[in-house]
Amino acid sequence: LVEEAGALAIFFVSILGRLFTGLPRRRVLVPILHEVGVRSVPVVLITGGFIGMVLAVQTYTQFKMMHMESRLGAIITMTLVSELGPVLAATMLAGRVGSAMAAELATMRVTEQISAISALGSDPVRYLVVPRFVACVLLIPLLTAFGDAVGIFSGWAFSTQVLEINSYQYWSYAIDFVTAWDIMAGLMKSIFFGSSIAIIACHRGFHCGSGAEGVGR
Repeated sequence: LVEEAGALAIFFVSILGRLFTGLPRRRVLVPILHEVGVRSVPVVLITGGFIGMVLAVQTYTQFKMMHMESRLGAIITMTLVSELGPVLAATMLAGRVGSAMAAELATMRVTEQISAISALGSDPVRYLVVPRFVACVLLIPLLTAFGDAVGIFSGWAFSTQVLEINSYQYWSYAIDFVTAWDIMAGLMKSIFFGSSIAIIACHRGFHCGSGAEGVGR
């Protein structure tokens, strides 16, 4: 465990060292931004939409018992922007993007493409890892914001159309209860999640075992 933690820390420091000496080239970064960001939008939006409706269903019964169902908007919005939104966006990104990055780099390691890059005098960490790290750190807050927005509006639609909660009260309590700091805290959490996903996925891919079994692991 200590050895693995040390290896991840050294790998992270090496990424930061190369990042501070210069950003990746545009022709390298743009395809990765598209893969990480644009192609992750549908799954994040779908997940956020259903989570908003599920929150409305789960909390409505308890709040109705206390005659506080009009405050449903505050609970749904607060839960999404501060906790569930960043976690769910990171989970979707880890499952869709993190595993793909790890498998791609592991395949390059097994087929000796990473060794070939080093033999040609290029830095494989700068060329392969830094763009993926930058893409995850930059785009997961944006994906989190998309997921939060869709979840809030789906919760509003379900609450007002199905549960018959007053729309004005829904938004009034949501605006009064949720502050700008709550939104910023959720987005800051997502930055740490994105960097963790990139570091762990790229490290596992870079240091995979030999053969197809190593790629699978």
